[in-house]
Amino acid sequence: MMRIGAWLWVMLIALAAAPPAAAADRPQARVAEGRLAGEWQDGLRVFRGIPYAAPPVGGRRWRPPAAPAAWRGMREAATFGAACVQPAYPADSVYFEPPMPMSEDCLTLNIWAPAKARKAPVIVWIHGGALLRGSSAGPLYDGGEYAKRGIVFVSINYRLGVLGWLAYPALSAESPEGVSGNYGLLDQVAALGWVKRNIAAFGGDATNVTIMGESAGALSVAYLLGVPRARGLFAKAIAESPNMRAVPRLREAAFGLPAAEATGSALAGAVGAKDLAALRAVDAERLVQAALAARFAPQPTVDGAVLPAQLVDILDRGEQARVPLLAGFNSGEVRSQRALVPKAPADAATYEAGIRQRYGDLAPAWLRLYPATDGDESLIAATRDAVYGWASERLVRAQAATGLPAYLYLFDHCYAAAQARDLCAFHASELPFVFGRADAGLPPNWPVPADATDRALAGAMIDYWAGFARSGAPAAAGSPNWPAYGGAEAYMRFGARPVAGRDPLPGMFELQEAVMRRRRAAGEQWFLNLGPAAPPLAPPATGARP
Repeated sequence: MMRIGAWLWVMLIALAAAPPAAAADRPQARVAEGRLAGEWQDGLRVFRGIPYAAPPVGGRRWRPPAAPAAWRGMREAATFGAACVQPAYPADSVYFEPPMPMSEDCLTLNIWAPAKARKAPVIVWIHGGALLRGSSAGPLYDGGEYAKRGIVFVSINYRLGVLGWLAYPALSAESPEGVSGNYGLLDQVAALGWVKRNIAAFGGDATNVTIMGESAGALSVAYLLGVPRARGLFAKAIAESPNMRAVPRLREAAFGLPAAEATGSALAGAVGAKDLAALRAVDAERLVQAALAARFAPQPTVDGAVLPAQLVDILDRGEQARVPLLAGFNSGEVRSQRALVPKAPADAATYEAGIRQRYGDLAPAWLRLYPATDGDESLIAATRDAVYGWASERLVRAQAATGLPAYLYLFDHCYAAAQARDLCAFHASELPFVFGRADAGLPPNWPVPADATDRALAGAMIDYWAGFARSGAPAAAGSPNWPAYGGAEAYMRFGARPVAGRDPLPGMFELQEAVMRRRRAAGEQWFLNLGPAAPPLAPPATGARP
């Protein structure tokens, strides 16, 4: 199959604009708001662009999502809704996608369902893109292969960037809870609530919903585990390449971050908005570009209402949702994210001296894992582990500690096109495999996997993921047994084929956990605060955990 290029996007748009078939010849469903007419796709029922919340436009910009309006008659549900307003990817980015329609009226979801589904397991997909970019309409996220395996697959949009994550004093003042900033997270909760109320109309089981996301979508999954108002809306979770950064508090500076409201006030000043009415009147695209220029970082806010605490604290206290979890990361994560990697010193001696000066008693462990002999490669590995590896294993450990089934993976597959560009197992490269379509739906700059090994691995991975959605255990016929993490630190390595093992990167988690704990105790940010130029670590506290 050929990857989708710009020319095919034009064809898809033209097809979407064509008159749909008569409603009587198309799959139909009745939801709380009215009747829907979708379309058939390879014998599957597909519904697109379904509103799960009211449009957050005008005076509703930066408010919690409200229920969608009902409609009369049959609503067309054959085409995707608009993407939420966002900046474009650079044209040379591996993640670049051709432009698609954008709007603030973007809170829609899509459903792929087997023709005769009844009480089928459900997956709700949350796309990645740094909480800044992305859409449920991306061809990579086609849920057809899951529906062919008996899953009702749902993909959602949620507000992005400054439109989804802005905290601002006047917004907090108008909120009954006195908070602001987590609108994108609230959108995700609203979508899950819509699914709970309506998914039976598509043959899905509202008691067997798995939330699944990658990158910012995995970050969202991790935070949904800690959001009290999301409890009861999902039964399992899959997090592909999550991170676990310190995020801002609403009104106080912490962990090297300004208060979220202060950041919002600064951005309002940058666009010349003197009050909330003026800020809401700013054109959405102008606002997005101003936020990009100001390096506004969309992220959750610890507000005590939507998000009660830092995620690491929620996990330490065992207050997260008690659901089975599957999580993991890729061996080459940051090969496509070089901007995250600290610059290596000029020579090995300078590298080693910097590590010894800054890491003290932890320096031997650091240098064993990330040696001075190749500073560039060591810092690529250290960044991968500090951002993605540690977060994945910490989530899995936390769920396993409560006695729940928890599964860890390492995606380590490299194929010829990726190797030629030094992109082996890069960030998000597992996505074509977990969607069961190794060489289909890829962005135009993506290195394309194309041989029988790739296709076989894609078949195995989607079977594991679908098995987990069914039962909470990632089982795949004809593939090795995937043991739970447990005390043995078991995991599955996805290379040319799945191979089960123990402790994917010995010593990695222990070192990164110790570094995080010391930086947290010192009130420092631990996210991307690493390497031979990082601030010196405090010595261990007496009686502290290793």
